[in-house]
Amino acid sequence: MTGFLGLAYLWVKAAHIIFVIFWMAGLFLFPRYLVHHQESLGTPEADKWVHREALLRRMILTPSIGIVWLLGIVLALNAGLFDGQPGLGWLHAKLFIVFLLSGYQGWAVGYSKKLAAGQGSVASRRLRAIGEVPALAVVLIVILAVVKPF
Repeated sequence: MTGFLGLAYLWVKAAHIIFVIFWMAGLFLFPRYLVHHQESLGTPEADKWVHREALLRRMILTPSIGIVWLLGIVLALNAGLFDGQPGLGWLHAKLFIVFLLSGYQGWAVGYSKKLAAGQGSVASRRLRAIGEVPALAVVLIVILAVVKPF
């Protein structure tokens, strides 16, 4: 399936996968930062977590999510997603999960900013559980992209 990308298809796909790995690494790490930050509220260590979270967002999460979406849309266009190409139900489902995962990142960034203001409102145990969302999402995404069940 090379579509309009021609010989560049495999390079674009490789770049997409590379940046997905970077994004997922950030999403696996960021919730753990939030747990440690929340547990350090009211101590001098809390300010260090604010700085660490900002670096992770600026250096990994924000650039990666942007590149993942850009390359993913190019690949979806190449596959004929917006041309009504049949047999792409798996891609619709994958995009929906990626959309939800992007929203998850938005929530995590917002919660990070609340913590920076000293306003942690989620119990640590629940926050740890919420931190597993990216792992579940990546399992579903990989299955959809590789197996293409529908």
